[in-house]
Amino acid sequence: MKIADWLTRGAQSQEHADYLKALRLDKIKVLSTQLILLILLFVLWELSARHGIVDTFIFSQPSRIWQLIMERAADGSIYHHTWITLMETVIGFCLGTLLGTFVAILIWASPFFGRVLDPYLVVLNSMPKVALGPFFIVTMGTGYISIIAMAVAISLIITTIVVYGSFQEVDPNYLKLTQTWGATRWQSFRKVVLPASIPSIISTLKVNVGLSWVGVIVGEFLVAKAGLGYLIIYGFQVFNLTLVMTSLLIISVAATIMYQAVAFLEKKLMQSRRT
Repeated sequence: MKIADWLTRGAQSQEHADYLKALRLDKIKVLSTQLILLILLFVLWELSARHGIVDTFIFSQPSRIWQLIMERAADGSIYHHTWITLMETVIGFCLGTLLGTFVAILIWASPFFGRVLDPYLVVLNSMPKVALGPFFIVTMGTGYISIIAMAVAISLIITTIVVYGSFQEVDPNYLKLTQTWGATRWQSFRKVVLPASIPSIISTLKVNVGLSWVGVIVGEFLVAKAGLGYLIIYGFQVFNLTLVMTSLLIISVAATIMYQAVAFLEKKLMQSRRT
């Protein structure tokens, strides 16, 4: 019987190893295909520009973008503008997520307060946050603070709504069980509600990556004297659309890296929950 059990466990281990290998191969195939499509896109873009199919004045071309990146990297200006925008985005992202989660916790802690604020949250969520730009400029000045405030304003309400909704979706039977054992509302939140809402909070982080970039770039459009958003506006003003395309490309790369960092955090948190 022991030999049979050993053979069964060996077969299961081999099947598990084969399954993990298949997952790795599938991941490699997906990444390879994505990379090939990206390279193909840039090659077609360059060839189209050189043969006059694409208007290089409007869409530029990869070779010009690369040349401009090298020139701006040599004088250090591209690092300066990228760092400013990245700093504003990370700060706005963290503040928007933390404040939104904190407000959601406050609303959950008081059901009466939640019912009172519910219509106001709906109205604030439907309001175009860009319209708040002039208000931030007048009250906070034309520096970094108003730009960060724009990023926070865009991500704060959606974070509050999504996280509070995830708190509400927790099975009430779990809460009744903890209350039966004498747990306070805060203990029930810490032991049951918050752990159950971690996936929703992580999903909110992913959404906030894009929202924070939008808020910062819009803020830089309005008031900045440095940053990638400033370069986009400046490029349009002097009809240097290669600078515009370069800034958009850098934003895309930085936003992708930031999103992948959040996805990595999600993976680690999910692994720790399973162990």
